[in-house]
Amino acid sequence: MDPRIEELRALLGQGTAMPCRPWAHARLDRPQWERLLLLLAADARLELLSLWAEPGVVLCALRHEEEEEFVLFSLACPDGTYPALSPLRPGAVRFERMVRDLWGLVATDAVDLRPWLDHGRWALAAPMAARPARREAPPAPTDAPQPAFLPVEGESLHQIPVGPIHAGIIEPGHFRFTAQGEMVARLEQRLGYVHKGTLGLMIGKPARAAATFAARISGDATVAYSIAYARAVEAALGVAAPTRAVWLRALMAEIERIANHLHDFGFVCNDAAFAFIHARTGLLREGVLRAAATAFGHRLMMDRVLPGGIADDLTLLGPDAIERALAAIEAELPDLIATYENYASLVDRVVGTGAVSAQLVARFAAGGHVGRAASRGFDCRKSPGYAPYDALDFAVPVFAEGDVDARVRVRLAELQESIKLVRAILADLPHGPVLVPLAAAAGEGAAMAESFRGEVFAWVRLDESAILRGAFLRDPSWLQWPLLEAAIEDNIVPDFPLCNKSFNCSYSGVDL
Repeated sequence: MDPRIEELRALLGQGTAMPCRPWAHARLDRPQWERLLLLLAADARLELLSLWAEPGVVLCALRHEEEEEFVLFSLACPDGTYPALSPLRPGAVRFERMVRDLWGLVATDAVDLRPWLDHGRWALAAPMAARPARREAPPAPTDAPQPAFLPVEGESLHQIPVGPIHAGIIEPGHFRFTAQGEMVARLEQRLGYVHKGTLGLMIGKPARAAATFAARISGDATVAYSIAYARAVEAALGVAAPTRAVWLRALMAEIERIANHLHDFGFVCNDAAFAFIHARTGLLREGVLRAAATAFGHRLMMDRVLPGGIADDLTLLGPDAIERALAAIEAELPDLIATYENYASLVDRVVGTGAVSAQLVARFAAGGHVGRAASRGFDCRKSPGYAPYDALDFAVPVFAEGDVDARVRVRLAELQESIKLVRAILADLPHGPVLVPLAAAAGEGAAMAESFRGEVFAWVRLDESAILRGAFLRDPSWLQWPLLEAAIEDNIVPDFPLCNKSFNCSYSGVDL
């Protein structure tokens, strides 16, 4: 046994056991938390999945890459501080900024504690803390504090501000480029413009009612969010969703993946000034969305997945509508892929552009197409795994180049795998009920679900009446956005839209 694994397990045993299912959760004291930091420093295989808080408590979720262990640690912070993880795990930087903004807990010795969600216009400071501090009247828009960016040093450098309002119909985000001529030396992002207070709205709601908010954190991944949240609630309460509902959840998740991968494939090509593929994939995606509406009553399948099962069964017309949409994709996709691969002007724009190294992806534990395009093959459908994927055969495509082209190829391969999965699910769909009652009980639960972007992590804490008292949902984009900053370095400014779309990170998912 690896001594570092033994040390991790010993630390779990030394902390106070918390009643979390199915992941082990230990509440540490400060010396034990500092030993956890030593473990992080000594073992690069120990990945940070998420960092969040409750009033007076900070929590983190970790995964050991080789042992496939998933664990939670927490630390009470009576003085409002905790030792920072960001010097050891760069993915912690934005989580620590978010924790300070929402809960007022400060990471000591942190790499960066500039505001993240709080743009200086909230009526309360640290609104989710036990005792939020009331501010004076928020400033007028023209007097709002301006974000602080890293200083610019060097000759012949200039800055280009872009956003937060953009020319297209996309979410708001500010991008500050430092460039030398057309070459980008540094990109810095400023998000938080669509902060909705979602976590605060969820607290105090019955577990099933709060699912409405989870489904809207990032609407293009509404099914994946709903599954992750539902599975966390079910784990906390010890409730098993009906088998038919579990299979229908996977059906919806794969339909969602197909629709989004079509969308992203087309938009990457469009940002390379190749509109033909964009037009065709848009038409195919529309067919998928219409099939989803026929099968489940909603184009995005929003609010279909609930703790305890699903809201409505598959309609009688659903399977035929889904099959027609899949057949249309299969009829046209080979020609679209051939067009993508054979037009030199398109290949020249995507191959080698916006590359991220496998080492950097591993340091951030980035998942989804961003990770799989750079040799990190993590897919939570496989590990830790969840039903019904444990009964289904599918491949997880992995590439090594880490560039725009590799991220497109991951999507194209996943799209074809998802078509196979949809057919396999429909062929073996079990019979039975689709929703069971929830127990009125206290509990804590954690779960993940694989979205088209990567894994969505969910954690909940319920009181004796199954009322939500703590919640956090982490979008895969938390660990992908920083890599976009790295991807654009030493590329030209006009390639940023191409790089950005090849990532397609969620703004809303990290603005909460």
